[in-house]
This record gives sequence, C-alpha cells and structure tokens, in this order.
Amino acid sequence: MQVTENHRLYWQKNLRLTSVLLAIWFVVTFVMAYFARDLSSVTFFGWPFSFYMAAQGSLIIYVIIIWYYARTMNRLDQEHDVAEEE
Repeated sequence: MQVTENHRLYWQKNLRLTSVLLAIWFVVTFVMAYFARDLSSVTFFGWPFSFYMAAQGSLIIYVIIIWYYARTMNRLDQEHDVAEEE
C-alpha cells in the first residue's frame, strides 16, 4: 500500500496527541505520587491535595484524557477522510 502525504500527516498528528496525553497521564500517575508528602501541605476542598488526587482527582483527569482523545481523534479521522462509516 502506498503511503500518501495525507497518511503521514494523520499519523504525525495522532502520535503527537498520544505523546502529549501520555505525558499528562505520567505526571498525574507517577509524579503526583512521588511528591505526595510535599503536596500534603496544600489543601484542596479541605483535604490534603495528595489525598484528593489519589482519591478522586486522578480519576477525573483520566476520564477527561479519554474524552479528549476520543473527540480529537474523531475530528482528525473526519479531517483526513479515514472516519469509520456508521
């Protein structure tokens, strides 16, 4: 199969989006846990920030990452004419 410039541009945008979202995921998952003791001095809704991130904050961010990826990829698929037919 011949790879066109449209395919290259599509995959370049796809990989860039995936890389950025994985970097956000890494920060939320591992960096927040690594600095949990330092972040416990900050309060968020009356709770230590590290506790809030472990209990709810990170889960909310994960759902936002999934929603953003799905929405952006649907738009990217339509932009490059590779969308699935319904």
